[in-house]
Amino acid sequence: MDTTRLWRILLLVVAGFSALSAIGGGVGLMTPGSLGMPAWWVEDSGFTYLGAGLVLLIVVGGTQTLAFVLLLLRRPYAALANAVAGFGMVLWIYIEVVLLPVYSVLHTIYIGTGIAQLALAFACLGVLRRDAGLPVD
Repeated sequence: MDTTRLWRILLLVVAGFSALSAIGGGVGLMTPGSLGMPAWWVEDSGFTYLGAGLVLLIVVGGTQTLAFVLLLLRRPYAALANAVAGFGMVLWIYIEVVLLPVYSVLHTIYIGTGIAQLALAFACLGVLRRDAGLPVD
């Protein structure tokens, strides 16, 4: 199996996992008490669970789903869409860690998936090839 195909398959797995997680998490946040998180976690964040759930569902989940579908359909901008979705995941988790008074191992998992998605998208774009840089001469 050539490496480009491997990167694409791994990227499909990461994007699919991230899309399902963001959609499920968004719905869960909008359903009071379903995730077992107390209201005081978001009191000083400027968000409500409904607002955060909508952002997670529509922005993060929508971007991840679009990136997954474009990759599945082998569209020309699929790798770029996955880079945007990966960056969005990293940004979402970073903001969550900054705003919430608690830390969860899920933060580590999802920032890891965002970074993996970025790296795999770059690999699919050929950015990580040894010969991709400028000549040093």
